[in-house]
Order: sequence, then structure tokens, then C-alpha cells
Amino acid sequence: MSYFDNKVVWITGASSGIGEALAYTFAKHKVKLILSARREAELARVKAACNLPDSDVMLLPLDVSDHSLSEAAGRKAVERFGKIDILVNNAGVSHWSKIKDLSMEVIKIIMNVNFLGAVSLTKAVLPDMLKRKSGNIVVISSILGKMVTPKQAAYNASKHALMGFFDTLRAEVMGDGIKVLLVCPGFVRTNVAKNSLNKEGRAINKDNNLIANGLYPLYVSEQILNAIEKNKEEIIVAGPKEKFAVLIKRFAPGIFSKFISNNKIV
Repeated sequence: MSYFDNKVVWITGASSGIGEALAYTFAKHKVKLILSARREAELARVKAACNLPDSDVMLLPLDVSDHSLSEAAGRKAVERFGKIDILVNNAGVSHWSKIKDLSMEVIKIIMNVNFLGAVSLTKAVLPDMLKRKSGNIVVISSILGKMVTPKQAAYNASKHALMGFFDTLRAEVMGDGIKVLLVCPGFVRTNVAKNSLNKEGRAINKDNNLIANGLYPLYVSEQILNAIEKNKEEIIVAGPKEKFAVLIKRFAPGIFSKFISNNKIV
């Protein structure tokens, strides 16, 4: 019997990248899936590829940046399957511009999706988890929640904010049967670079070689499920270069500053 048998799993950002890979990896177990993203047609494609009975997969199209929708979405999810065992806050967006050129509008978009979107959905499912004394909240942060790169200030900030908020949540609910896992991926082969916003808030539609040659999303998703099962609090899923940069940032911040300002990572 799998740890995940009969679990109800809600994944945001499930139409591509890590979220799509998580849907396929969870589908190998006897789970019930709730798949959310803005593009319903892409969610339907992912659902079909999961090869689960229709009764075990719910499509719940959602723009996580509209926080007024969170409570209603949470109610719909619970009404369908009776509970949420695992919430995976995966939806995210990045940008590519220096702070001097970065508009407040783009900053708000990044924070509304990456940080406040995760906070809002978590608050929507948390009361029921507390009532049942059971639940897993998984947050897909980033290696950039532990370090920074130039031209991604708002993205860096949103991921740092996730780390602080959900570390605090873990401390508050540890005695209530609720687990919180923070996942810090490095370079992963997704469309995050192509979908990154420029200073005007439009997708740059340009590949990044480091991301294009990064880890496979299915490898990352398998590491995430393994971490959930083992009740880990935080994992870094990244290559040696990114992991080394995190160590330098922690133990020699002055060296890291010079290192990153010369664009050694990006």
C-alpha cells in the first residue's frame, strides 16, 4: 500500500512544468487529483495523460492572482472529494529586468501570483485541515528563495517571502498534524524563462540555456513525492553549481556578492 493511496491532492500550475510532472507522478498512486491553472484546455490534456478514471480527477481552472476566488475554489474542491489531503502551491511566474527598469505593476503581478496566491489558497484549505488534524502543504519555492540573481528582484523576493511565511506556518501547526514542505528547485526544464515578464509585463518568449539544460521535471516531481512521504521539511533539488552557490551565500556572503554580480550563475 502506498503512502498516497486515497489521498486527495490539489496542484496549482498543473498545466505545464513541475505541476504537470507532479500530476503524472501522483497519478501512479491511487490518488484523487484536483488540477488548477488558468488554461482549461491544457488541464484537460494533462488529465487525459494521467490515465485516471474521470471520477478521480477534477479540473478546477483558477487564476491564483485573483485572491477573491480562493475560498470558493477551496469549497468546490472539498465538495467534490470531501477533503484536501495535500495542497501543492506550484503556480508561479518570473520576470527579467533590472530594478531601475522594473515597474510596480510587474512587481505586483509577481507577488500576487507567487506569494499571495500560495498564501490565499493555503488559508482557504487550512481550517478544514486543522479540524481534521491532518494535511500536507507543499510549496514550490526556488533556489532563489535562498540566494539571488540579478534581473529577478521581484521573483527573488517572492520566493524569499514564501520561505519566511511557510516556515512560520510550520512552526504554528506542527502540533496539529499538518506538515509543511518547502521545495527549492534549481534549473528545471520548464517554460519559466520563456514566460518571464519583461519590464512592460509581456512574456519575453526567449529560452534560457541553463534552464533548457536543467533537471527533468519528472525527476523533480519524484523527489517531491519522496520528501512528502518521508515528512521532510525542506529539500533543494538542484545541480551542484546551484547548491554550491547557496553554500557560498550562507557562509561567505561577501564572496557571493562578487560572484553573482559577475553573472556567474545566470
